[in-house]
Formats: sequence, structure tokens, C-alpha cells
Amino acid sequence: MTWTSDTRGKVGGGVLAALLGAGIPALLGATLHGHEGEPYRETRLYFGTERPGGRDPVARSEFMRFLDREVTPAFPEGLTLRDGHGQRSGPGGAIVRETSYEVVLLYPEKEAEERDTRVERIRRTYRERFRQESVGRSDDKLEAGF
Repeated sequence: MTWTSDTRGKVGGGVLAALLGAGIPALLGATLHGHEGEPYRETRLYFGTERPGGRDPVARSEFMRFLDREVTPAFPEGLTLRDGHGQRSGPGGAIVRETSYEVVLLYPEKEAEERDTRVERIRRTYRERFRQESVGRSDDKLEAGF
């Protein structure tokens, strides 16, 4: 058997390798990340605990009572609670560090408008009750299956 080589073979082989290299991961990714779930919305709420005027921070027991009375009835199908340690810029640019809580809510995308009303009520109630400047919120669209 005789092996021969020319420039066209090397270029053609390189192009073929590049196409296969690009195509195989895309095909594999499509297979591994198929559409298994339904359209959902994920809302994350960020609750700080520091209060103005040197008052004691919101205690864990106070937050858990708030969660039980305000958040759970609005999202009875479930939620995720995470403890956090947040920081922000305070008066005069000083860094304020505080205990915080992150609440993760998942609900069907088709219910997003109605659920938005519930989320905003929760945020408003927490700000008023615990004299907070704000309650952070982030939303993302995703697919979920249960």
C-alpha cells in the first residue's frame, strides 16, 4: 500500500474535521437537553434584615412567621428558602453587610401575570412591615418538569 499526500487532501480533511467537531457537540447537546419540561417562570426574592435607625435586624423567627403567613399561602405548591449573607452600599458609601434570605418560586408561565400580583404584594408587605428600602426581585423563564 502506498500513502500519498497533497495539499487538497489536508485542507479537505481539515474542513471535514472542523465540521464534524462543530456538529457532533451540537447534536449531542440537542439530545441531552431535549424539551422535557413545561414553560415555567422562576422568581427569586431577596429579603434583607437590617432595619433603619439602629433597630435590631429582622430575627429569623420573624422572617419564618412572615414566610408562613404571607408567602406560603400565595405559593402553596412550594418554594425554596436559602439563607444568605448580603451586602450593599449604605449611607455615605459604607458597606452594609446583613443576613438575608432568598426565596425561589416556580410557577407555570401561563400563570405569570396573576402570580406577579402575588409577588408584588409579598414585596410590599415585607417592606412596610419591616421598614425595608426594597426587596430584590429577579425573574427568569425556563422549562421545568415535576
